[in-house]
Amino acid sequence: MSARFGPAGNSESFRQMGYKKTMDVPDYLLKLGLDHYEYQCGRGVRISEEQARAFGEKSREKGISLSVHAPYYISLSGIEEEKRLGSIEYILQTVRVAKAMGAQHIVVHSGSCAKLSREKALELSKDTLKRALQAMEEEGLGSVTVCPETMGKTGQLGTLEEVLALCQADERLLPCVDFGHLYARTFGEMNGAESYEAALKSIQNALGESRARSFHVHFSRIAFTRPGGEKRHLTFSDETFGPEYPPFIELIHRYSLSPIIVCESAGTQAEDAKAMKDCYMQLKNR
Repeated sequence: MSARFGPAGNSESFRQMGYKKTMDVPDYLLKLGLDHYEYQCGRGVRISEEQARAFGEKSREKGISLSVHAPYYISLSGIEEEKRLGSIEYILQTVRVAKAMGAQHIVVHSGSCAKLSREKALELSKDTLKRALQAMEEEGLGSVTVCPETMGKTGQLGTLEEVLALCQADERLLPCVDFGHLYARTFGEMNGAESYEAALKSIQNALGESRARSFHVHFSRIAFTRPGGEKRHLTFSDETFGPEYPPFIELIHRYSLSPIIVCESAGTQAEDAKAMKDCYMQLKNR
């Protein structure tokens, strides 16, 4: 299997090229030479299951695989149990449309530490995810994989180690490793072949070879501040902040990994995803 590349939502060029509707997305991606799309439900699940099925069918016809980003307001580690467990319903809403689309993965923010210790926040997030997986099984939705995401702000739960600890709670969980977020929360340290390779080894050591070969990736340049971490997403044309993608793509090729790689650049996510895919294909074809 090969890595797959695509954008999170639509670039500015989507409308500039004359496309208007969600059903136009597969044609747009095919024209750009991409093969994956992450449907955005960050502000809520607003697509019906019927619409999701139609979108999924057209995407499959065009050779586009799919993932779905769950609502941002999910609170895996919320102090108020009612609100925390309410997040299970938001996960189920996301999984239902993902299942209808034929999407492989949903991406979920890992949680916030707020007034909690990181250890307590991690414990609560594990419990919420386990309950969500049980609810998914009861609805026959177990074929969709939940991907807790590494986060960019230092006050958020979501270091690589914390996300791997979450995924160790159940083999049905797969990490969404956002290298831009890790770059931001480490103030630029996660940038380059050595740090990328260390991250890949950590994933394999924690989760085994199978999950390490097919994990979910987000990649973009991100501006950061100290001590907070992530400030805003940028484009690949920015030369002030990282991380740099070529060393990462080189490692993906060298180790024959097959992750889904989603670009979250600000407004040029499709074009920047294509830059990563071009880099990857050049390595494969040389």
